[in-house]
Amino acid sequence: MAACLYKGSRLFSASTIKAGRLLLSSRLLAPSTTAGLDGGKRNLSVHEYIGYNLLEDAGIPIPKAEVAKTPQQAYEIAKSLGAEDVVVKAQVLAGGRGKGTFESGLKGGVKLAYSPEEVKEFADQMIGKKLITKQTGEAGRICSSVLIVERMYSRREYYFAITMDRKHMGPVLIGSSQGGVNIEEVAAETPDAIITEPIDIDTGIQQEQAEAMAKRMGFPDKCISQAADCFMKLYQLFIDKDCTMVEINPLTEDNHGNVLCMDAKINFDDNAAYRQQDIHSLRDRTQEDPREVKAAEYDLNYIGLDGDIGCLVNGAGLAMATMDIIKLNGGSPANFLDVGGGATAEQVKHAFNLITSDPKVVHAILVNIFGGIMRCDIIAQGIISAASELDLKVPIVVRLQGTQVEDAKALIAASKMRILACDHLDEAAKMVVRLSTIVGLAKDVDLKVNFQLPI
Repeated sequence: MAACLYKGSRLFSASTIKAGRLLLSSRLLAPSTTAGLDGGKRNLSVHEYIGYNLLEDAGIPIPKAEVAKTPQQAYEIAKSLGAEDVVVKAQVLAGGRGKGTFESGLKGGVKLAYSPEEVKEFADQMIGKKLITKQTGEAGRICSSVLIVERMYSRREYYFAITMDRKHMGPVLIGSSQGGVNIEEVAAETPDAIITEPIDIDTGIQQEQAEAMAKRMGFPDKCISQAADCFMKLYQLFIDKDCTMVEINPLTEDNHGNVLCMDAKINFDDNAAYRQQDIHSLRDRTQEDPREVKAAEYDLNYIGLDGDIGCLVNGAGLAMATMDIIKLNGGSPANFLDVGGGATAEQVKHAFNLITSDPKVVHAILVNIFGGIMRCDIIAQGIISAASELDLKVPIVVRLQGTQVEDAKALIAASKMRILACDHLDEAAKMVVRLSTIVGLAKDVDLKVNFQLPI
């Protein structure tokens, strides 16, 4: 199975790439195609069993499979499938399930079972437990269901995906003869093994294109028409459901010469939620960072990271540049947070609440606002209100430029709060890194630090 990580342009730091939430093209296509970062845009990801249902409805061949919410249900499904062996797959929205570990001690989120009793045993160790993978971090993600799939015997395994690509200004097919493995490693070690085919979004995928793609991927002649038909139906699904990505890994030729989609990862464009309400209603909030869910309620774009410097910025590009300059000065951002161009003082207060939701993590906060549509004095009012109402103990460094900036500076100066104003971003980044270091050292030896202006 593919670990569907969002990795990105080599021009940005690791924290920026994580925050950018790049599409699949940034992992597998040439660097020239990765110029666009998607900022705080959220793309709905659904569980594998939902992807299976969508594939089946589209007439795309899949193995027999049913989802179970309880161990007993898993046992009954295993009996009803009529297969001697089945695969039990934990339904968790994270890559690397097969190599993950459950808090119950079970190794692996994808297990082969040889009897309904063994299926029940595995399900009991998975359902209601957290699965920890490379993508989830130590916190892990709760497994609320398992997918019971009939075991298929593969002769060959391939990789196939469809995503949007800015270079080609439309959809692109991505394929490889090396499926069933970590596709990022394939792309890094043998880039020639990755095949791409751009599609004209106006005319759609053509039969000859689909057949040519199947041949280039290495399908035998007897499977070309099946694979091409599968590609065309997957493309139609991609368009009809407003997908940002459809990834099949592996796409299999079984021992009977049939082409099957064995695993499905599908992401959907949040901008199309109004016309794909049936799909977006299936969003599993338990699989998301609670802070990101809360941020969405206030129309904020938030992504938690691993550092100790909180960031509050307007504009995704400026937010990523801010995180990079923090890294350049030896610091580490704790989050990506874009308040947008029309934020209110109330939204700014909620943004601070998100940033400081784990006081053990955030040692200092950097606010970087370039006021165009957004007025700096509105941001200043929100900062002062948040610092006062939330009784913030960490130092706040603010860099404001643009509309009503002098009024904003006057408000901050008159507030008597522990807010340090800087005119230049580099100066602000250096200051917040120093302050964060001081707070971190103090916390390490259990000392309290009081900041007073001037610092």
